[in-house]
Amino acid sequence: MRPSLVRLVKPRRPERKTAALYPPLELYKRILRAHAIKLPVELRSLGDQYVKAEFKAHQKIDNPLHIVGFLTQWQDYLRSIDGGDWVDGKLSKQELDKMSPEQVGQLYELMKEAKRIEEE
Repeated sequence: MRPSLVRLVKPRRPERKTAALYPPLELYKRILRAHAIKLPVELRSLGDQYVKAEFKAHQKIDNPLHIVGFLTQWQDYLRSIDGGDWVDGKLSKQELDKMSPEQVGQLYELMKEAKRIEEE
């Protein structure tokens, strides 16, 4: 069948408003690449260590809902790094309320480490 006829036979998919999720390994590589290009040298090692630890910690997750949530959040992070939004980025009260106590603790530790690096 000619390609022009195939288009008539195949139903068209509706346009997606959100981008498809990257596979985990591709997302991981893109984040590390974005760190190398967009982050200052002082923050790059901290960011790389954090990303590596999080991806390693979630490597054995088999719950599809958790996987999609994890990948979605990291893809949003990648967009903020690429767009430069991370410089003035602040968490809203709603975002903070959605976090578990463990996540808030991790965020606090990350903040302390970032301040320590800034002071050096």
